[in-house]
Amino acid sequence: MKSDELRIELSGEDAQEVFGNRMATACDGPLLIFLQGELGAGKTTLTRGLLRGLGHRGAVKSPTYTLVEPYQMVPRNVYHFDLYRVTDPGELEYLGLREMLEEDAIVLIEWPERGEGWLPTPDLHLSIGHLPAARELTLRALTERGSRVFEGMCNDL
Repeated sequence: MKSDELRIELSGEDAQEVFGNRMATACDGPLLIFLQGELGAGKTTLTRGLLRGLGHRGAVKSPTYTLVEPYQMVPRNVYHFDLYRVTDPGELEYLGLREMLEEDAIVLIEWPERGEGWLPTPDLHLSIGHLPAARELTLRALTERGSRVFEGMCNDL
């Protein structure tokens, strides 16, 4: 399968939340999303936008210390992982990640390189880089399911 790719410049947190919200409108099933970027790049901000787009109205916290923040949603649960503090990919088994990946859920994983060799190929890979006055977001679809979401998002741009 070819890799669909989109590069977009986003100015400010509001723009990142709007992008996450757009992603939510294109999600129609279970999804595995990798979020890469330096500390403070806005991975949780983008996740907040996605959760708001799916109807979540409560707080959205970074899972840096808890490692996972679960959101019980309808029609599917959302799990937001931060693997920054994971030192061995085998730790992911103890977090219950395998079971979550088998659910009809959306799973977002920050710092996925910490789970390399254990994590499956994501449907979508988002990379957020710092620019002087904005963020550059690169979105790549890596599976058929990811391509459907990608196409749905591109239709809205």
